[in-house]
Amino acid sequence: MSDAPSPPFVPVYTPGALLRFPPVRRLLLANLVLFTGVALQAAAVGKEAFDISGREADLGWIGLAEFLPAALLVLVTGTVADRFNRKVVGLIAVGVEMASSVALLLYSRTNPTHVWPIFLISFGYGIGRAFQAPALRAMPPMVAPDGALPKVIALFSATWTGAVIVGPAMSGFLYAVDPWVAYAGSGLLIFAGWVSLWFVTFVRQPESPGPDQRPTVRSALEGLRFIRRTPVLMATMSLDLFAVLFGGAVALLPAIADERLGASDIAYGWLRAAPGIGAAAMAICIAIRPVRRRIGRTLLTVVGIFGVGTLVLGFTRSYLIAFLALMVLSAADMVSVFIRSSLVPLVTPDEKRGRVLAVENVFIGASNELGAFESGLAAQAFGVPATVIGGGVGTLVVVGVWAVAFPSLRNIDRFEDLAPEDPHRSVVPTGSA
Repeated sequence: MSDAPSPPFVPVYTPGALLRFPPVRRLLLANLVLFTGVALQAAAVGKEAFDISGREADLGWIGLAEFLPAALLVLVTGTVADRFNRKVVGLIAVGVEMASSVALLLYSRTNPTHVWPIFLISFGYGIGRAFQAPALRAMPPMVAPDGALPKVIALFSATWTGAVIVGPAMSGFLYAVDPWVAYAGSGLLIFAGWVSLWFVTFVRQPESPGPDQRPTVRSALEGLRFIRRTPVLMATMSLDLFAVLFGGAVALLPAIADERLGASDIAYGWLRAAPGIGAAAMAICIAIRPVRRRIGRTLLTVVGIFGVGTLVLGFTRSYLIAFLALMVLSAADMVSVFIRSSLVPLVTPDEKRGRVLAVENVFIGASNELGAFESGLAAQAFGVPATVIGGGVGTLVVVGVWAVAFPSLRNIDRFEDLAPEDPHRSVVPTGSA
């Protein structure tokens, strides 16, 4: 008879049980309200900029303005999230985002004829988001009960996808009244998210840095070094970076809706909501039945589906087909987001999590906002259809290259195969030869 100790009992939480757990529920509510306001504002900003100038390139310049702060401040934002109270950092950062809504509202009231002030305001918003992202994205592990982090991540993703349905749909109706009304709505929602964040509580805190652990450039660079020496992280983040960089069609939706589909303001709002609808449906499926096996191959497959959806969007002139293509590509992207969002905190020690997430935020920003910049300039030069179709082809090429070049990613079977204690381990699917 073996004297080996039995493994500790870890309860299995259903989504309903997690929603009844106060720390999880409060964080989800705060993020749902906040992200709804942010999504509403993003949809209105792109529409107003295109309405003012009619230039696709200006959609790209907005993306670049939002991305630059995350890239320039990457050595600062992660260190701040790791060394200071993450809720306080989040509250200050969300306050900056709220100020950008007020600035957009005031500028929109002047009947604007120039887009450069929108670029400046977007840069200010980007500063707030650069600090907000690593602070808030490091919170799910601080509220999740033991063993429930993947399901909390799925619920966390579901709040974001719900927000990108409601926010853009609201923007279409509010923008049709007047653009400043849309910014008023986004400002009120961001303020409500700021208030909700005050009431978030944690079941665990990250280990406080010792008195001799002063912030240094070496310490700030630790997040980047950790990603570089952890092949699974490097492969996952770079796959997202290049795939979405090429497939940044969503940034061109104001031009697609106007030039290709002839959509009204309200129809444009629903078109911006289509990605959220597809992603939310998939998030519900994942929350009920998370991806558990063949994680790496699933990630590569769904990124390939994202590329196919982008191709369809580039070819079609049908509003319905465009709507369905956006739903499908975003549902695929939601699986990718779930896998990456679960993998990063599982592989990363808590004391490095803020710095790693700050670097990941640059990867995400590079793929989304820098992808918007690339798509905007390419559309101005080559036209919208060629840009979107080329992006879909580029995404499929990236998937093929990564499948061959990163066996450590392709061979991930279960999340349980990954641990912070051994980030160099080569992971092979259970039962493979």
